Amino acid sequence: MVGEATNTSRAPVQPTRAVVAAVTLLVLVMIGAPVFADEESATELAKQTQNPVADLISVPFQNNFNFNAGPNERNVYLLNVQPVIPIHLTPDLNLITRTIVPILNVPELAPGIGSASGLGDINPTFFLSPAKAKEFIWGVGPTFTLPTASDRLLGNGKWSAGPAAVGVLMTKHWVVGALANQQWSFAGWGDHDVNE
Repeated sequence: MVGEATNTSRAPVQPTRAVVAAVTLLVLVMIGAPVFADEESATELAKQTQNPVADLISVPFQNNFNFNAGPNERNVYLLNVQPVIPIHLTPDLNLITRTIVPILNVPELAPGIGSASGLGDINPTFFLSPAKAKEFIWGVGPTFTLPTASDRLLGNGKWSAGPAAVGVLMTKHWVVGALANQQWSFAGWGDHDVNE
């Protein structure tokens, strides 16, 4: 009918069972994995937890809230689960695996775009790092992005790869560092190539 308004709003998107199961499994693994710090002081342990290439298994969570995004000025939520696992290759060399697993809630940011909640593209990085570094710790290696998004709005649909490097300076009172990477897409079904 002419002049009659229609309701185009959707019900809020609920997390999928796979996302809920993955988060639950991750929490159970974290609870069941004891961390031993027999010889390290609380200060040293605190420094190690801030170091992305530490010789310490850690599972940091990074919460990101993006407020007033898009023309609809909606809030986007991103939880990055970032397990870091060191593997001793030789007495002098470690392989540090650092994987970013994004879990997102993206409401409808503009009319007609839609909304989505779920898993984003997973980003594993592998650093070769000296095992006996003390004050300055560094690592280099490859980084990848895997098109694992559970919805087209949550990822770019591209396989990407490139180099990564990290450097961390651990002084008596400070932990200062930088992590840089560059990726280029080489396959996938997304609309745009990746060069980031």
